[in-house]
Amino acid sequence: MKYTRLGRAGAQVSRIALGTMNMGPVIGEEESFAILDAARESGVNFIDTADVYGGPPWGSEPGQTEALVGRWVAARGVRDEIVLATKVYEAMGAGPNDRGLSSLHIRRAVEASLQRLQTDRIDLYQMHHIDRRVPVDEVLDAFTRLRDQGKILYLGSSNFAGWNIAQYQEVAAATRRAPLVTEQSVYSLANRMVELEVAPAAAAYGMGLLPWSPLAGGQLAGVLRKSDTSRSDASRLGDRRERVERYERFADDRGVDPAVLGIAWLLHQPVVTAPIVGPRRMQHLTSALAALDVQLDAADLAALDEIWPGPGGQAPEAYAW
Repeated sequence: MKYTRLGRAGAQVSRIALGTMNMGPVIGEEESFAILDAARESGVNFIDTADVYGGPPWGSEPGQTEALVGRWVAARGVRDEIVLATKVYEAMGAGPNDRGLSSLHIRRAVEASLQRLQTDRIDLYQMHHIDRRVPVDEVLDAFTRLRDQGKILYLGSSNFAGWNIAQYQEVAAATRRAPLVTEQSVYSLANRMVELEVAPAAAAYGMGLLPWSPLAGGQLAGVLRKSDTSRSDASRLGDRRERVERYERFADDRGVDPAVLGIAWLLHQPVVTAPIVGPRRMQHLTSALAALDVQLDAADLAALDEIWPGPGGQAPEAYAW
């Protein structure tokens, strides 16, 4: 396993993060435990979850994934071996204060997550989405208080715009509140919009980028050659089909599985700390781990850029001058 710093923080995390979104509502506890065990045995020490996982649209019970992860951590006695990340923002109940980033909700949410995860602290506590209804100083004050209490160690954002990252970082620096160490965002060869402003902002502030949906919902996983296309039906690729065909031929020419290649490309992006892989079966984890051994040279990266062009660089040069 290869390790790197957690963004600007000193903690060391595996280059592959194990996402748990499917654990509980999609795959059962026995299979989930098997995947968690295999990840640990392979050196993966970075586990990502969220308080809402297990609820709609994944299932009917928000919190069940955190509870499953908590049972695994307790059963294996591995709390001090892993970097445990979770998130807060989404609705955890029907009340008006059961969601968002108000100080009131954050305080309730962290206590509930700690209980479900059977731990005394959350290593990386992430805002699952920007909440424009709550003042930035209130949000950061709530997280800083939790950090000072030892209930969280690091603060991260998720699904933030570039200017939101700058906004939070500047307020944190000016008021000596908890800074952001990571941003978790959708990012893959097939979805490179973050290269306009989010990735440059993260890099400028020394943050790590944690890509979710690294295989674009299955489009980069060899969808045209597989009979099981439950997540990304080949018949619904539309105008992307020609790009997917070229991508799969490129992977074949280099003797690399398309799913492995997609993760490997992300690992070659300097701002990326660890792609978040959310396996539904053991093979998905195996493919992600294999990506650690794939080396892409400048010609390979240029060829992939031609197949899956990005936005043209960062803003404003990508669309102006």
